Amino acid sequence: MELVKIIDENPFDPTPKLKSSPIPIEFISFNENDSECIFCEEEYISPLFSTLQKYCKKCLSDYLTNITNINIYLDVYYTTNLECNHGYEIITKESQNIQECCRNCLKILIFKQLSPEYILPAFFVNSKHDHNLYNKMIESEKYCKLCEKSLYQGTNTYYETGKIKLCLECYLISSEYMESALTKKLIPIIYLSWWYYTPYCIGCNKSLIFTSDCQKYCGDCLIYYIGCRYCLTTNIIFGLTTTTQCKKCKRVSSIIFDITSILSGNSELDEFLINLNPDIYSNLRIDEFSDKIKNNDKYFLPSKIILTIRTMCQNYKNTQSKILMDQSERSIEWIPYSQFTNVVEIAKGEFCIIYHATWNQQSVILKKFKNFQDTSKYFLDEVIII
Repeated sequence: MELVKIIDENPFDPTPKLKSSPIPIEFISFNENDSECIFCEEEYISPLFSTLQKYCKKCLSDYLTNITNINIYLDVYYTTNLECNHGYEIITKESQNIQECCRNCLKILIFKQLSPEYILPAFFVNSKHDHNLYNKMIESEKYCKLCEKSLYQGTNTYYETGKIKLCLECYLISSEYMESALTKKLIPIIYLSWWYYTPYCIGCNKSLIFTSDCQKYCGDCLIYYIGCRYCLTTNIIFGLTTTTQCKKCKRVSSIIFDITSILSGNSELDEFLINLNPDIYSNLRIDEFSDKIKNNDKYFLPSKIILTIRTMCQNYKNTQSKILMDQSERSIEWIPYSQFTNVVEIAKGEFCIIYHATWNQQSVILKKFKNFQDTSKYFLDEVIII
């Protein structure tokens, strides 16, 4: 599998057989742990053959109603009910427009753009009718239903045979280095051609912090995950920056995070903080990522790609110093003033004022310099020596 490298503004489409949706795709969550729709508060339901994937039936119906053309925006297996007078039973063996189906009897089997290989094992499918659907779906996976090319490559394991796969020609993974607008350093970015709805960090497996319906980040690793609701793709950004662009529809998203929790606004102090807490993965060799995923030449499983990235991150972190390996053990970190309470002045000198305060239910001492712009470099030099 070749990793596509993006150079400058050359056109690139991670899912060339699909179109970018003209309206946001809001019937799926960016967090698999959500139980209610973040847009209409209806309860999420799972596709017939997945317990991890979730979608809102009401928002899906609204979405299909608002789509008035026959372009293909979704890669999905679905069925309709034979008993419904408006439709007929069908399982997609090739690209079809889900918006043409009857809303009353439409039933989703699996979304291919949402880590699709996590499907129910066959022995969990109870009814004979559903089991037939299941077998038809697995059988159809011998061919990509977007380009109709064979996905069988002779080395398929029994594990892979029963999985939903993504075609290498229809789902492209790419990467690049970009200069951070904040740190002015090059940071690596990996562009996934599917929706990464997992709530855990790919680098450390800790819970992610959600800042919007399509953005989340790891506070320890400073890895940002930005999804595009028009294309169902995900940018994984290994470091601090302010914006990112979807490689399919070219929409630019402002990255949401609390800048005051990272930087102070003082240029010299911020330079110190950036060096103290550098982008952990700024030197991650994503060009080596290509070599690690060349084994298959027809399809891939998203979970294996994620495992490859996670292993690469762990191996990289293991080569770094202890301060980079475990951010929770840092002896120095930036704490915004807003987090301190019960601030009381206890002493005043010629150059500074001393305060007693409470932070994180603990008593702390604060020192305020009267002219910090003039003394910050001297102060920081002392801190570095200590």
